[in-house]
Amino acid sequence: MNARERFLETFRFGSPDRPFMVPQWVFPDTIKRWQSEGMPADVHFNEYFGFDRYEQIPINLGLIPAIEEDTVDETKEYRVVEDEFGGRRKVWKYKGIGMPQWLSYPLRNRDTWERFKQRLNPLSPCRYPLYWDDLKRYWKGRDYPLGIHGGSYYGWLRNWMGMENLAVLYYDDPDLVAEMTNYVGEFVLATIRRGVEEVGLDYAVYWEDMAMKTGSLISPALFRRYMSENYRRVNSFLRAYGIDIHLVDCDGNVDELIPLWLEVGVNGVYPLEIAAGCDPLAYRERYGRELIMFGGIDKRALRTDRKTVEEEVASKVPALTKAGGWAPFVDHSVPPDVPLDNFQHYLDLCHEIFKATC
Repeated sequence: MNARERFLETFRFGSPDRPFMVPQWVFPDTIKRWQSEGMPADVHFNEYFGFDRYEQIPINLGLIPAIEEDTVDETKEYRVVEDEFGGRRKVWKYKGIGMPQWLSYPLRNRDTWERFKQRLNPLSPCRYPLYWDDLKRYWKGRDYPLGIHGGSYYGWLRNWMGMENLAVLYYDDPDLVAEMTNYVGEFVLATIRRGVEEVGLDYAVYWEDMAMKTGSLISPALFRRYMSENYRRVNSFLRAYGIDIHLVDCDGNVDELIPLWLEVGVNGVYPLEIAAGCDPLAYRERYGRELIMFGGIDKRALRTDRKTVEEEVASKVPALTKAGGWAPFVDHSVPPDVPLDNFQHYLDLCHEIFKATC
């Protein structure tokens, strides 16, 4: 089977020769460690570990032009940058893992939203690559899955204005939240239309990160009020063109969110963080073939010894492989405390199970 056939068979509960191997996320410091432990520095990462190829068409769904920012303060440990909308971030200089600290956010009120909207023009010529027609010819007859981004109806707003500010705005100015969310939905639909109509695509992905370790960041009522209709519009359009694999990237505990996504046509979730309480075996038992997944391999189990790796793999991979609709994937970026030998052992064990199961 080629990668495209394997992807479709895996996530449509078919009969793949083995589950699709999704390219793993890793931190840059992890790569440095693995190279010090014997991984060659002159290889392609995905080829070296035997991951399958999959791609998304390169449509720019970001702000155009991007928000400019300048350094306004600097020490040995960090820089403070301020953007043209007044947002400020403290960026740490020596932290390979971690996020900047937001001091203020660029999107704060209706006035700043009007400025944001000007940069969310679906007709901006550079949203599509310059040599688009050449790419379309190149993609014909491809042997790997090709997808498209379906947007974000919480995560983008949260990034632009901050989680706490958005949470308050849901109640202080619900009309503005509805306007922003619906505009994003219309923007996404208008922007991706050309790609969907002109290229035969295999899947769609969404990004939200709308959960924390113990549960969702918003209630089901708020999801249904502000997000559901936008998801349905985009999903209906995609499904009209045969795209039936819809995957959402959301960290944290997604127990409460999965049924909400299923309601609106999003039928897949990843990366299934075990430390946050996600349980792919329980999800398969509860949702059956309604839900497709990849992830759920506990990164913490890979940092100790081979026995712990073997126990983690044995507890999940055989049952999930047999049930179908799942692909192995460490439950987020592999941190630098994971030895190369343990990671390779995890992959080798998966392939041994695949040979016995598929």
